[in-house]
Amino acid sequence: MLPNELVHLKEQGRPITILTAWDSISAAIVEEAGADVVLVGDSLGMVVLGHSSTLPVTIEQLIHHTQAVGRGLSKPQANRPLVICDMPFLSYQCGEDQAVEAAGSLIKNSCATGVKIEGGEPEIIKIISRLVRMGIPVMGHLGLTPQSVNCLGYKQQAKDEQSQEKLLSQAFELENAGCFSIVIEHVPSKIADTLQKQLKLPIIGIGAGLKCDGQVRVTADLLGLSKKQPPFSKPLIDGKQLFINTLKSWIDQQKNHE
Repeated sequence: MLPNELVHLKEQGRPITILTAWDSISAAIVEEAGADVVLVGDSLGMVVLGHSSTLPVTIEQLIHHTQAVGRGLSKPQANRPLVICDMPFLSYQCGEDQAVEAAGSLIKNSCATGVKIEGGEPEIIKIISRLVRMGIPVMGHLGLTPQSVNCLGYKQQAKDEQSQEKLLSQAFELENAGCFSIVIEHVPSKIADTLQKQLKLPIIGIGAGLKCDGQVRVTADLLGLSKKQPPFSKPLIDGKQLFINTLKSWIDQQKNHE
C-alpha cells in the first residue's frame, strides 16, 4: 500500500486501521491481523526499552526496530501494509536540513515508506513541506503530542475554543504542506468530526472519538501488555497475566518433573 491509497479509502468510506509494531514478531502478528498500516512508533521507548516517555528514543534505534519490522512482514510487496515510522524527538526540530537527513536515513535504511511528525507550528510546517518536496511522505500528528510531554503532559488537549481553533488551523496547514494523513490524539470528538468532514486527507483518531476516517492504537495497549494503559485505549485482553500464567504453568511442570 502507498500513502495516497489512504485517501482513496477515505473517499470510499472504508475505515482505516493502524497498529504499532516494534520487532519481527509483532510485525508478523499485526500483518496477519489485517492492519492497513504498521506504525513503528517512538512509543517503543516505553513498550520495549523501559523508558517513562518517548523522549530518549534515537533515530538509530528507530531504524534498527523498523528494519526488524520489515523482516517480520511476509506478504508480497503489493499486499503488505503501509509502514510508517515516527521521527523521534530532536530528529526534526533543529532545522530542515537535519530533518531531511534523518527522515532520508529512515527511508533509505528500512522498510518505511513514510514518516510521522508531531506538531503544527510554523517551523514544523516548513519542515514537512520540505520533506514532501524531497519525496518523503509525511503523516502529521496534532492534539496530544507525546514529545511535548514536558509542556503538555498527557491530559486531553484542545478543550477550550481558542485551542480548538488553533488545532483546526494547524490541520489545514498540514494538509496544504502535503501531509497524506493526520493523527489526532486525545481531543474532544467534535474536533475530529469537523476535520473529517472538511479535510480531504484522512483523519486518524486515537482518543478522539469514532467520527474519524480511521483509528490507530499501540498494539501493546490493546493486548494488555503496557505498564500503564491510556484512558482512551482499553485492553481487549489481559495479555500480561495470560502470558504470566502460561509461563508459570510451564515452569511448574518442569519443577514437578525433577
